[in-house]
Amino acid sequence: MSKDLKNKLVSEDWMAVWLGFVVIAIACFAVLTGFFDFSALKFSTWSNFNELFEQFANIKFWNKLLMAVVTLGALFTIGTVLRGESAKKFLPAFLALFAIAVFIRMISAEFTLNRYLEWAFWALLVGLVISNTVGTPQWMRPAIKTEFYIKTGLVIMGFSVLFSNIAKFGLYGLGIAWIVTPVVILFMWWFGTRVLKISNKPMVITMAAATSVCGTSAAIATGAAAKCKKEDLGMVISISIIFTILMMVFEPMIIRALQMSPLMGGALIGGTVDSTGAVVVAGTALGGEAQTAAVLVKSIQNILIGFIAFFVALFFALYVDKGANGAAKVGASEIWVRFPKFIIGFFVASLVASFVILPLFGSDQVNAINKVLDQYKNWAFVIAFLCIGLETNFKTIWGQMQGGKTLWLYIVGQAFNIVLTMFAVWLLLSGVIFPIPSLG
Repeated sequence: MSKDLKNKLVSEDWMAVWLGFVVIAIACFAVLTGFFDFSALKFSTWSNFNELFEQFANIKFWNKLLMAVVTLGALFTIGTVLRGESAKKFLPAFLALFAIAVFIRMISAEFTLNRYLEWAFWALLVGLVISNTVGTPQWMRPAIKTEFYIKTGLVIMGFSVLFSNIAKFGLYGLGIAWIVTPVVILFMWWFGTRVLKISNKPMVITMAAATSVCGTSAAIATGAAAKCKKEDLGMVISISIIFTILMMVFEPMIIRALQMSPLMGGALIGGTVDSTGAVVVAGTALGGEAQTAAVLVKSIQNILIGFIAFFVALFFALYVDKGANGAAKVGASEIWVRFPKFIIGFFVASLVASFVILPLFGSDQVNAINKVLDQYKNWAFVIAFLCIGLETNFKTIWGQMQGGKTLWLYIVGQAFNIVLTMFAVWLLLSGVIFPIPSLG
């Protein structure tokens, strides 16, 4: 194997694919054979310290915590070493991040906090507090690898995106998720570059994807394709999380006030609330039918992540980044170089789940595997969100916003997204034109 090929195979994107596949393979083996319990720790909701202490007193709690830290610690350390970095510097820093992540998962499981604010908010907040007060310690920086963690989490997430979800909601879900989304992206690109005249085009397209698809996941994938800077990506994610929280709380209230049906309300939530976790929470507030509709629309929408990343990589390579002097268009090799390889892992994981594991072992086993994988994905994401906070300094945010234009880009783009999605929901699910589908 040539040195050049070896370096490509251990790049951050490909390493995220390999590590994600390892976690998926172990989870499949553990669930399908019943040979051992591969479950990672998830704090149960608690409302007083007695309930919390009961969790700590359970031996299963410590077994699952140990499984999570050993699995992720070992895999990320191996990945770091293969990429030519020091395990001695990385591992202690990673264990410190994981310890903070445990604290974050614990406080976010408190009954009231869990009801309104998901762990992503607390991870970001804790990181921001540390970064903007005492400062992020230098010895922790070797483990601050935001994109590495979240790319790995996205590969793991791919297993949960089943193509069969499209069939459950048919053309209704496709109309809401697949037609509205690209229109919103194009509108935000036009509004950001032409009306607001924002020169930072990678940031504009990253914000457009985060707003129209699913927040952080889409931002990471699209940001990688457009070569968005880390600080810009952090700002996009921060704005997305803040408004996701607001929409998660207030959108169900507005839907009730408008007396929309649970089916229509759930579909609207699925198409407009950025985070998948927030979609579940907001949908639940409107009842079981609304939650099902919300999750289906968001799941169908999530499938677009890979396609959007691909077309963004293509568009930026062929048109946006031709060169300051209008140099010739780049070739196919440059498009491949720019393409975020972890998206391939996302698709492969989805295909394996949809067309191999599901037909052979059934939906119950797939759900059981996803239940295990969900926590590994969440641990990778919470560490990534913590890292975003640790790398973010408020002193630089206003400059990155280009005089507040970035905030206006999100507000106007999300408003357009809500109006267009509401129209699509009314058109498809009101019963005026098309028959109302059953999700029973």
